[in-house]
This record gives sequence, C-alpha cells and structure tokens, in this order.
Amino acid sequence: MSGTPEGPVHPEPAETHTAEPALTERHTGREEAELRDYRAAFRVARLAMALVDRDGVVVAANDSLGALLGTEAGALREQAAADLVDLASDGRTWHAYREVLRGRRSRFRCTRRLKHADGRSLWAEVTVAPVPGDRRVLLSIADISDRRELQARLRHLQMHDPVTRLPNRALFFERLAAALEEPAAPREPHESYESYESYESYGYGRTGRIGLCYIDLDGFKAVNDTLGHRVGDRLLAAVAGRLTECADSDGYTRSGGHLVARLGGDEFAILVEDSTGTEQLTDLARSVLDALQEPFDLAGQRLSVSASIGVVERSGRGTTATALMQAADTTLYWAKADGKARWTLFDPERNAHRMTRQALSSTLRPAVEDGEFALEYQPLVDLADGAVRGVEALVRWHHPQFGPLPPNRFIGIAEEDGSIVELGRWILRTACHQARQWQKDHPRERPLFVSVNVAVRQVWDSDLVADVAGILAETGLAPHLLQLELTESAVMGSAGRPLQALQALSDMGVRIAIDDFGTGYSNLAYLSRLPVSVLKLDGSFVRGFQDEEHANAADELIVEALVRLAHRLGLTVTAECVETAGQASRLRRIGCDTGQGWLYSRAVTPERIAELIGTEPLPA
Repeated sequence: MSGTPEGPVHPEPAETHTAEPALTERHTGREEAELRDYRAAFRVARLAMALVDRDGVVVAANDSLGALLGTEAGALREQAAADLVDLASDGRTWHAYREVLRGRRSRFRCTRRLKHADGRSLWAEVTVAPVPGDRRVLLSIADISDRRELQARLRHLQMHDPVTRLPNRALFFERLAAALEEPAAPREPHESYESYESYESYGYGRTGRIGLCYIDLDGFKAVNDTLGHRVGDRLLAAVAGRLTECADSDGYTRSGGHLVARLGGDEFAILVEDSTGTEQLTDLARSVLDALQEPFDLAGQRLSVSASIGVVERSGRGTTATALMQAADTTLYWAKADGKARWTLFDPERNAHRMTRQALSSTLRPAVEDGEFALEYQPLVDLADGAVRGVEALVRWHHPQFGPLPPNRFIGIAEEDGSIVELGRWILRTACHQARQWQKDHPRERPLFVSVNVAVRQVWDSDLVADVAGILAETGLAPHLLQLELTESAVMGSAGRPLQALQALSDMGVRIAIDDFGTGYSNLAYLSRLPVSVLKLDGSFVRGFQDEEHANAADELIVEALVRLAHRLGLTVTAECVETAGQASRLRRIGCDTGQGWLYSRAVTPERIAELIGTEPLPA
C-alpha cells in the first residue's frame, strides 16, 4: 500500500524522490497535482510538523521541525514522536496521545518544555490530530517561548509588590496553599542516597510543619502623615531588605529560602516551610526585631521603627490557610495589646478564651429575649440579731453551649458592647417583681429590700431614673425596698449626668450603695457630697478578720475607722465575704450593720429565700 495516499509521506527534496509517495494508475493528474501541492506546503510551512504512523513513529518531518529541534528533518524519520516532544513524561498525556493514535479521540493538545540541540530550552504547544482519510496522524509543534516569557513577566508584575519588590498577598497565599497540600516525608535519609542533596531532591527530610511570622510596623502611619508617602515607601523598601536578610540567614528549605511577602500597607509575613519547631520561629522573630531596631538612613532622613510580630508554628496536616492566618492575626493583636515592639507566640488556651468571649458577645443580646438568664439571691443579714433584712440579686446565664455562667464571665462583655443596658433593665425588673412577690406572699413579715448592681454605662446610655420609676410603678414595690449598687470607681468622681441621676434616685427614696468600698479611690471627703446610703466593705478587709491569734490588727483598725465615719455621715455599713463566725463576731463588735457571705448562705433560688422569711435568725 506504499503507493497509495495511505502510505507514508516523506517530504524530502523533490529531486531525490526518496520520500515521495508513489502514484498508481488510480491517481488522476488532478490528484497528483494536489499531492504535490500538499507535499510542498508541508515542506515549506513555518509551523513545525511531522507525519506519524499508528505506532507513533515519524514517517515524515518538515524543515521547520528540524530547525525547532536543531537537527536535519531527515534525521527525525523512524524516531518515536513521543520521545521528540516528551509526550510520555506523565500518564495522563501519554494516554491521551495513544487514544488519538488508535483513532479513539479526535485531537489532543498539550504544552511541553523541549530541549534544542544547542542546550537551550523552549516552550512548545503540541497538537496531535488524525489526517482525514488516512491512518496516520499529524503532529504540529508551535514555539510559544515568547508568549510564555511575556506571561511570566506579566505574572511577576501581578504577583509582586511594586514598592518593595517582594511577593505580594496573592503569591503568598498561593505558596501557602501549596505548602499545606504537600504531605510530610520521612525525616532521615536512607543509606542508599549518595548525598543529602539527592535526598532532598527526592522530597525527603520534610517535617510536615509550617511556621509564620506576621509582622506589622508600629506607628508607620505617623511616618506617612508627617514625612510623606515617598519617605514611607522608602522605609517599606528598606524594611523589606532587612526582612529578606533575616530570612536568608535563617537557612534554606527544599524550595529555597523562606518566603518574605508584603501583605499590604505596613504588614509583612515570613513563611517558613518545613519548620523544625517553635524555637526556629521565635529565633527568627527575635532576629527581625533586632534588625528593625537599627536606625534607617533614607537619603539623609534617619528613622527608627519598631514592629509587633505574631508567631505561629504548627503541623501542616489538618491546617488550612484561613486557620493559620486567623491564628497569626490574633497573635499579632496580642503583641500590639501587650505593648508593641515584641513578638508573641500563639497560645491555644488564650485563643480559646478569646473565642469563648467572642461567642458570648455575639449571643448576649438575643439571650435576654430567649430567657437564658436567671436571678439568684444572697441574703443580707443583720449582724445584731441574725435576721435577713434584704437580698442581693445576682444574675446567672444558663448558656446552651457553655452551661451556667457567673456574672464575672459576661458582665464585662455586656458593658463593653452596650448590651448591659438591656440586660440591666431585665435584672432590675425581675428583681423588683420578685421582692414584691415575697412581700405579697408574707404580708405579716417585715419586707425584704432587694439590692441590684448597676453599671456606670447604664447611667450614661439610658434614662436610669425613668427606668427605675417605671419599674417601681409597674411592680408596686416601695422605693425604699430597692437598693442600687455601684462600684466605688464609678461613684467617686461622678459629676454631671451620673451625679444628677444618683441624686434623683435618692430623692425618689431609692437607696444608693457603694460596692467594693476600699478598693478604688477611697476618697472619704467625697462621701459627704454624694447621695449614698450604704457602704459595702470589700471582702479583702474581712478576710483579715480571723481568730484572735491570726487577726490582722491593721485591717481591724481600718474597718473600725470606716464604720465610725460612715455612721457619723448617716450611712450604714455592710461587710462582704463573711465566712466564719469569728469574722461575724468581730464585725458585730466593731459596729458593722449587716453581713453577707457564705457563713449565712450562698446565692440561692427565690424559693429558698421564701423559706427563710419568718424563720429563725441565721447564725450571727
């Protein structure tokens, strides 16, 4: 069949006729002319081409292919096409190529890096397609080296920061994602490897761990604002240079040096692949801080800067880029909050506390509407006769995820985000309703007063006077049966609106108490100008009231002086944290009015308080 169109085509020079397919009597003159045109076009085409048989062997190649590979076209005959253009280097490409040869696929295209005979590399786009009406396939190769080079330059511009010449955020995350996708390999080389270099080239020695130093310059905005963005850009470039030096001196990984990137603004990152542990990362962070502390000379402008660094080091398995960056960002925030100009290592326990705090903050407001809060009450006992005179309302949060939470776990959060206003209003209304209910249930007994803690933000962010007046009217509780507790630091120094609110509440008949007295300003002279009815001594004084042998004489003298002063000013005194009968006895002898603490009762449910009303006095 060599004389038919199905036979091999060898486009050699016409005068030799060695590669020309023979014509039979079946070919007309027109067909012969067309074949000659095809052969001529094949030979002179600028596109490198080869005719390949079904076994993958080159039966003809044009001069362009020879020039592309740096050899004579005739020398390519009888060679395996797959070897010429590297089609067998991966299974997927090889399978697709074989499918075209077998007639099971219409065409196939891929990009390959080829070697010229002179040693230089070139990029080629290889296309394999069946020849219509023929059992052979046409292999065409286009040199796309210039296009690839242009793409590489464009990608470099796209992936690098123009100010510092460092990789930018996009390239950083691309490299980070690639590092997290690769599995760890054995740590020790096998004896069959001739050198450590060959061992590394096979991908062994990987630790499977990853480290990150997240760096933010302290006060960089001031540089831009005072000296201008041109000086700021010079400073960023100089910082980039020092970071690169630190990363280079720390050593190299299988993929080269640590990646130093500018993530934006004055934020930088050093990515350490295959890290050896936290010590490597903390040493790197120290070297960065030391390097940045040296003054910068920017065209005669001498500047000194510092930086805060968040350090994270962990196993790459099970870690995502998002989780790693969240940890780094959190740790950088800690470094800033702890005073700047320092590095801080990620602490899982500290982060868990932060996450819990964030979870509480996000669910605090709806929790009031969902009825997740409840009040317990701790008795306030008359030290003279042991009778329960009042109770302090203490809020508890029955959180669906974290269980029962005491006030110190969420009150501070509520004060920060402003939800204390709504929560405080709920506490006040619930406590007043309960006090009134006890009064109704025990009409012949002396009514208990209820003491409710008030945050200073409630005074500023709401109309506390109107709220109290409305709740008292709604519940029917007499004003003198309500006591509002504010901390000493909130009350002392009050002026303007807070002082006016306290005065209005006092004029209404509501009792005002200073909580934790003795731990804040302790401005005794200020007491005479405040509408205060009660001082609640901080428990730290009472703890010194042990038995006679172990009593703290100084604490006793202070408490005795405070009690006398308070009484001279017409105030009553409540001692907190009373835990022993000895403490109660000494407080009673000094003249303290009421006591509160575990000696009498912990905070209990409203039902338990109801059982105490009208019963025998508690131990005094």
